[in-house]
Amino acid sequence: MSPAGLVLLMLAAGERLETPLGLDAFLPAPEGNPLTREKVKLGRELFFDKRLSRDGTVACATCHDPKLAFTDRRPLAVGVFERRGTRRTPTIVNRGYGRSFFWDGRVGTLEEQVLKPIEAPEEMDLPVAEAAGRVGLAAEAMAQALASYVRTILAGGSRYDKYVAGDREALTAVERQGLQVFRGKGNCTACHLGPNLTDERFHNTGVAWRDGRLADAGREGGRFKTPTLREVARRAPYMHDGSIATLEDVVEFYNGGGRRNPGLDAEVHPMGLTEEEKRALVAFLGALSGEIRDGW
Repeated sequence: MSPAGLVLLMLAAGERLETPLGLDAFLPAPEGNPLTREKVKLGRELFFDKRLSRDGTVACATCHDPKLAFTDRRPLAVGVFERRGTRRTPTIVNRGYGRSFFWDGRVGTLEEQVLKPIEAPEEMDLPVAEAAGRVGLAAEAMAQALASYVRTILAGGSRYDKYVAGDREALTAVERQGLQVFRGKGNCTACHLGPNLTDERFHNTGVAWRDGRLADAGREGGRFKTPTLREVARRAPYMHDGSIATLEDVVEFYNGGGRRNPGLDAEVHPMGLTEEEKRALVAFLGALSGEIRDGW
């Protein structure tokens, strides 16, 4: 079993991650930034610290709200001075298992990722060196602490996890039907697979295709990262641009074959789901919500 799968099973069983093997036994971290309690604690403090924004009104937690599965309810992110971004705030649960970051995967490590919103003009709008100076740290130490904390933000313990672990009563009959649709007719597992329910790859589903052109090129050709489906029912609105309001609407979008465009993924095509199957699929997606834990 993969380390990610083991962690999620431990969460499903209600276990903590303090083990004889050490704090970082199941959480991958680079050799140059091993996980420690001190760094995780500092990173959590920084995550909620509004001094990291130019006008002192925005923290990482402003957009990545723990009460909302570490995202927000806005279609597009809003930063300092009410500046509006061009993309939806992505959830950061289980991102310690990510291979690249942001909707377009433009950076390869969490240590890089945590600094980008600080310096982005439409987010926190502060030079990294100035932000680090405000909290009395070197920029590298600030990045390492923030990345360490983000690695501990874990979602698991859903009724789906319990079902996979052997509790066949954990899902209702309708949710089990939805799981069958998810794995079969709906072909959702073409992209949403594995313990974290994402392939960590980039796909063109047509969301960005508007008025005969790409409104956002994403990772070339209108492709965007497959988000995890963990806690998905708590994370409306949906897609990289927040343009789809509900899970029911998401299912309708994919059932219709996405939005046709020259770069549309081959796996995206009309599914022909019945109304009953669509309702069952939405019910199953609701069973992917469980418990989110952060820090130590």
